[in-house]
Amino acid sequence: MMHWLTDLLWHNGQLLGIRWGVWKVVGWLGNAVFFSRFFVQWYATEKLKRVVVPIAFWWLSLAGSLLLLSYSLHQGDSVFIFAYLFTWIPYIRNLIIHRRHVAAHLRCAQCQTSCPPQSKFCLSCGTRLVAAAVKV
Repeated sequence: MMHWLTDLLWHNGQLLGIRWGVWKVVGWLGNAVFFSRFFVQWYATEKLKRVVVPIAFWWLSLAGSLLLLSYSLHQGDSVFIFAYLFTWIPYIRNLIIHRRHVAAHLRCAQCQTSCPPQSKFCLSCGTRLVAAAVKV
């Protein structure tokens, strides 16, 4: 009775009509990782009720685009290669900017809360913040 469903899913050694191999898995994994960033960004925005691009979005963008670039290089399709050849540059730059921003946060001596750069007072306890000495 379910033979038609089995034939639909798996027919002539192909799952869903696709001949699978390592590179096909790399390509589909790249698509899945790259697409998942949509849900990460959507969830963060809904949670905070404002537009947010979380750090996970940039990591998923980087991983997905590198997987897709690897797949496109293997396929040898110049259009696909060019589509992903340079996408990793802004993703890495955004990760660097984020890391620098986090490192620039000030720690409150009173309550140990991490406060944004250029804060004058702790957001949690109101203690006046002292900026750390800048290393040259």
